[in-house]
Amino acid sequence: MFFESTMFNLVPFFIIIITVIVFGSLLWKITTGINQNIKNNASPVLTVPAQVIAKRTEVRGEHSHTWYYSTFEVESGDRIEFEISGKEYGLLAEGDLGLLTFQGTRLISFDRNR
Repeated sequence: MFFESTMFNLVPFFIIIITVIVFGSLLWKITTGINQNIKNNASPVLTVPAQVIAKRTEVRGEHSHTWYYSTFEVESGDRIEFEISGKEYGLLAEGDLGLLTFQGTRLISFDRNR
């Protein structure tokens, strides 16, 4: 009898804890996204010669959403990875040379040399 009454008292506690964790995670994700967007908007727009060094994909989630990434190397030797669209991913090839335009962590464009 004691175990059953204790179990029913703990269920609302666990529901509250799970709700706080879910909403806390959601709030954290939204806050970090807004902060990154503010930092990007405050960053200068740069255009530099670059080369596509690597491409990769990442599949996440139960319903298989795919994220696309490309890594560029600039003249100084620094490498920068950007999340890109599937269309951009398909148009890029490793070794492509061109002008990379970006603002913070946001890729604006990559214009290949012809």
